[in-house]
Amino acid sequence: MIYVVYALIVFSAFFALAGVVGMLRMPDTFCRMQSSTNITTFGMIGVIAGGVLYSGFVLHNYEMLIKLLVMGLFYILTTPISAHAIAKGAYHHGNKMIDEAVCDQYKEDMQQ
Repeated sequence: MIYVVYALIVFSAFFALAGVVGMLRMPDTFCRMQSSTNITTFGMIGVIAGGVLYSGFVLHNYEMLIKLLVMGLFYILTTPISAHAIAKGAYHHGNKMIDEAVCDQYKEDMQQ
């Protein structure tokens, strides 16, 4: 079981590293926000899942297991919502998309 926990942590570290590389290489604010959301969702979910397995099967600490499950649910629910709100605020304050962007749905929302 401990090897599954290690694999989940490596999975999380891979997505955190990929997100950091994406933050450095992406051309505009909105693309960089996608990479930062990748870090918080996939990076943390693997660690939380590993913690759930470790606390349930190795430690037999079910209080910690419940706390980790609630924390994982909180991450899954709040990260996309907060990223969308931050992106909309950035667009509203003048951060524009790159010229190669295929669609600009925020522009339609701002015109209404």
